[in-house]
Amino acid sequence: MPDLDDPQIFKKLDPEGMLTCLHEMPWRCQQAWQMAMDFDLPQDYATINKVLITGMGGSAIGGDLVSSLVVSEAELPILIYSNYDLPAFVDAKTLVITSSYSGMTEETLSSFEQALETESKKLVITTGGELKVMAEKRNIPVFSFDYQAQPRAALSFSFLPILCFLQKLGFISDKSTDVAEAVEVLQKLSQKINEVEPLSRNPAKQLAARLYGRLPVIYGTGILSEVAHRWKTQFNENSKAWAFYEVFPELNHNAVAGYQFPSELADKIAVVLLRSASLSRRVQLRYQATCQLLDRARVYHQFVEGDGNSFLSQILSLVLFGDYVSYYLAILYRIDPSPVEAIDYLKAELARLA
Repeated sequence: MPDLDDPQIFKKLDPEGMLTCLHEMPWRCQQAWQMAMDFDLPQDYATINKVLITGMGGSAIGGDLVSSLVVSEAELPILIYSNYDLPAFVDAKTLVITSSYSGMTEETLSSFEQALETESKKLVITTGGELKVMAEKRNIPVFSFDYQAQPRAALSFSFLPILCFLQKLGFISDKSTDVAEAVEVLQKLSQKINEVEPLSRNPAKQLAARLYGRLPVIYGTGILSEVAHRWKTQFNENSKAWAFYEVFPELNHNAVAGYQFPSELADKIAVVLLRSASLSRRVQLRYQATCQLLDRARVYHQFVEGDGNSFLSQILSLVLFGDYVSYYLAILYRIDPSPVEAIDYLKAELARLA
């Protein structure tokens, strides 16, 4: 197994610099927030009564995180849609936010073309591509950013701008203080878990080592539900590994009944439970009882706690921690974390068959 304390291993296995993206996340969050604050939105966008965020993969997860963060505050539904077709409910009172890092995602372009045929308000988040061209031809606002990375590494730009736009339109409270705290929390956390910190005192490296050769299953709840989703997809794309996620309390009504078989998988599974101080007592009791069931099934499990006082800090700190863990697991598997050859193959096959 590679030595995670050897600086040469990162240079060898990470030629595209995914590690640099992890280092940059705190100030990229700050940058994305300021860019969104400086971005002008049409005044009539405040007349909507629902938000639909369309996108796929790394471009969609920002909307997922926003929705889970503000669901108890925003007085309008914020829905995420990842598909070719546009839902029938889209009307003049809908703000359709189309997010595609490349601006070339086929499902997203399809739903955007359908949105153009409606009276909905529209907003695009992208680095360019066909999506930007189509939007600019129709004078649709485009939040454009220039960040050369894998789409999943550009989370700051698919997450915080949407949060900022909801604030500017008056649907949620001012998050500026929370953003400032989150940036500080991320900076401190990165110092604890970056590649310079040795395995002996680096919890992200330690968790990656425990997950090596095991199938990760991530548990979350409430504001951490979509963080668990993010962990799952980062294990898939960075580590090139199988992974799944579940959410409380729903998992207590089905998943816990499946710990028994196949029994030979018990020592090949590791459950990571994402937790924060914001969780209610009833949910914390569910965590406790579920761990007892995992103990009975002899399945390894571990808690990972969110940092900071605000919900935003807790979400982003757990996102960054999970990103580092998936990165270190890729290194342990001796695989470059950046390319996603299976996804590229699928896109090429779809283009060929079309």
